[in-house]
Amino acid sequence: MDILQLKLFTSNLNAQRQFYSETLGLTLTSTSETHFSLSIGLTTLTFEENTNSTPYHFAINIPSNKLNEALNWLKKRINVLSYEGVEIHRFEDWNANAIYFYDADKNIVEFIGRHNLKDESADAFSPSLLRRVSEIGVAVDDLKVIYETIKQNLDLPIYDGSLERFCAIGDENGLFICLNKTVKKTWFPTQDIPRASDFKISVRHSNKSCTFAFENATIRAIKSLPDT
Repeated sequence: MDILQLKLFTSNLNAQRQFYSETLGLTLTSTSETHFSLSIGLTTLTFEENTNSTPYHFAINIPSNKLNEALNWLKKRINVLSYEGVEIHRFEDWNANAIYFYDADKNIVEFIGRHNLKDESADAFSPSLLRRVSEIGVAVDDLKVIYETIKQNLDLPIYDGSLERFCAIGDENGLFICLNKTVKKTWFPTQDIPRASDFKISVRHSNKSCTFAFENATIRAIKSLPDT
């Protein structure tokens, strides 16, 4: 699954814009008094002002051989989130390693290298090596409802988990990271409480594209069209 566009909301628009464009050095593709957009490889990431926004958890794919370089690059700019003293976390079941940090809104942002993608790079680590947004966290009370809505519009597989506690829907290029917030009560690695934070996402899978809106702790398809 390709995440083509992701819109998140922020109550700290100027601080977020400064964080992503100046601290991380990402390229602004559009900006106004109420929003800004960034190019992250395949994905356009937009932050729109909303005083009622709550934190997110999302991930960005990077080349799988660049974790150490990415860690050093980040630590020159921000504080990296560690867990039990570990800064690069290994996930054996997914054959991946990840680094976590907060942005200006205390969203948990993840740089993840997925070794199965075999997307190594010989270039020095920089923002140009950010491949795409590859995960968005979805915290709900009923995973079955979310899964059925997504599957009705895009025939996405369950990548990992089940419909009881945690379910990753999609593939290594793009995943809805769905959790039952009544059972799994914290995000790794910070132990922050998962929020049902509104977002809008446009995705592509096989020969079909769909835009979903996650609002009021439920997801709906806005449009679902075959690619032309």
